[in-house]
Amino acid sequence: MTASNAVLEQAALSIAAHRRIKSWITLTPCIPSRLSFDNDTELVFKADNFQKTGSFKFRGAMSKLTSLSTDVPAITASSGNHGLALATAAQITGHDLTVVLPETVAREKLYRIKALGVETILHSNDSGLAELHAQKLAEEQGKIYCSPYNDPQVIAGQGTIAIEMLEQLPRLDIVYVSIGGGGLISGIGAVLKAFSPSTRLVGVSAINSAALA
Repeated sequence: MTASNAVLEQAALSIAAHRRIKSWITLTPCIPSRLSFDNDTELVFKADNFQKTGSFKFRGAMSKLTSLSTDVPAITASSGNHGLALATAAQITGHDLTVVLPETVAREKLYRIKALGVETILHSNDSGLAELHAQKLAEEQGKIYCSPYNDPQVIAGQGTIAIEMLEQLPRLDIVYVSIGGGGLISGIGAVLKAFSPSTRLVGVSAINSAALA
């Protein structure tokens, strides 16, 4: 099955994003597992926990902000990782940023975001309501809302993981990707569908948090 035009367009956004942000992101390693198998199967981990801010979210954050003019104020909602990534990216790009977080956010993450000099707003105990509040403020204040997952440029940034994997590994038979909001698997999936269509993509969700199952 060939890739659709929409998939190819998303993959092209990842290629463009990679060119824009590669000087800021970390090329994270692919680490072989110590688990042994009966056949010649090799299990490899793409260790994006070594990425700046500690997660893949920095890729999407840099992709989004570098696609915007620096005079455009931005706002986002996050339970921590996306907010920290976007705040770090905003410090690099010079964007004015507001981060809306649920009141239950881990205090360590809140302090790290505040330390980067961005405005923070605590709203509700529910991440979904915090997101709705951020979208409302964006409309009222003329700011660009940066979704943690439902944004082509954020998805493009996450797709740079697949670009690196295709360069680092001689063959990819199956790729397992965790699913939360869907941005990570969408970005990786678009790149693999465009450039390695024989690779099988498998989404993985926690049993108690299977948002898209």
